Amino acid sequence: MQRKAQEFAKREITREKAARYEVEEEFPWDIYRKAAENGLIGVRFNLEYGGQGYGVIEHCLIVEELCRRDSTIGSALMLAEVQAIPLMKHGSMSQRKKYLPRIASGRSVAAIAITEPNHGSDILKLSTTATKVGDGWIINGVKTLITNGDIADFVMVLCQTDPNVEPSYRGQTMFIVERGVEGFNAVSIKGKMGIRATSIAELSFENVHVPSDALVGDVNKGFYVVMDFFDESRVVIAAQAVGIAQGALDRAVAYAKSRYQFGQRVADFQAVQHQLADVAIQVEAARLLTYKAAWAIDAGKPNPALASMAKAYAAKVAVEAASTALKVFGGYGCIAKYEVERYYRDARVTDIYEGTREIQKNMIAKTLLYGRRKELPTY
Repeated sequence: MQRKAQEFAKREITREKAARYEVEEEFPWDIYRKAAENGLIGVRFNLEYGGQGYGVIEHCLIVEELCRRDSTIGSALMLAEVQAIPLMKHGSMSQRKKYLPRIASGRSVAAIAITEPNHGSDILKLSTTATKVGDGWIINGVKTLITNGDIADFVMVLCQTDPNVEPSYRGQTMFIVERGVEGFNAVSIKGKMGIRATSIAELSFENVHVPSDALVGDVNKGFYVVMDFFDESRVVIAAQAVGIAQGALDRAVAYAKSRYQFGQRVADFQAVQHQLADVAIQVEAARLLTYKAAWAIDAGKPNPALASMAKAYAAKVAVEAASTALKVFGGYGCIAKYEVERYYRDARVTDIYEGTREIQKNMIAKTLLYGRRKELPTY
């Protein structure tokens, strides 16, 4: 799977394409469909839904290679699929049969709407509500910074369904909302700092009616669906960060070996060698931590704290690796055609979404101090 992803990335993800999608801020549909044809999309889905039936380890290997080749397009392809995790794990059989094959075939992308303008990382509180009416529900509210929100055929939306329960997260439910339904509107958000080939949008719901079979999971269990999603998605984001870090290191090493200053290669300066060595150590450590977190899920022992460790550390390493690459390139590193400035901007995003580094530290600390949710493994 790793070799397959490497060969595909080398063949299909060119510097010219990456630069074009970066500037145009458009989702790379042509590359996405080709990736699906090559079995690189829907790898976690069961065969009956058009997937490959593989585990998180294989998914991480593919994501890492795609993002290593190009941080922008690789991230777009990865985020198009990872958003389907709640549906894959908690959707009804009819929902999975209806939506998952669309994603696996490259005809559609997934979107999950959690973040709100006034709450950000605080998903314990929601302003978006869903009220029971007859044979369905009425949704009202706004979600923002939603990946693929303006290009997905359907969006999974987390809503407050019981406003009176305490704590409030025990009254949250997730629903599928189809594109084109009356009252649902998506507005693209442009001018992003990084991962510009990935689409994000603000979504508004004004008296949007959804049927009862639009529920993903059970009523008032949506928060737990989201937490289960984060336990896996954060590991995949860690793989994205590892790929970006490795890609930045690759470029820094190649440039240092070809660039001459003061009569010798940049690579021959010990100060540069030590910087590259530090990054190489960090990348390998982040990779192994990510693989361990993925292995835990595949072994049936998902560990939220381990997933948070992988995500927090890999994102930190991606930023440091891209920053080091910029320094090695010197002034040229700030020019778009040399790619590393894009890697730096894309790396910064991995440190923010799916929970900031501080949010990950909160999860780790709570597990260490109170043993909440899952105990850390013994070593």
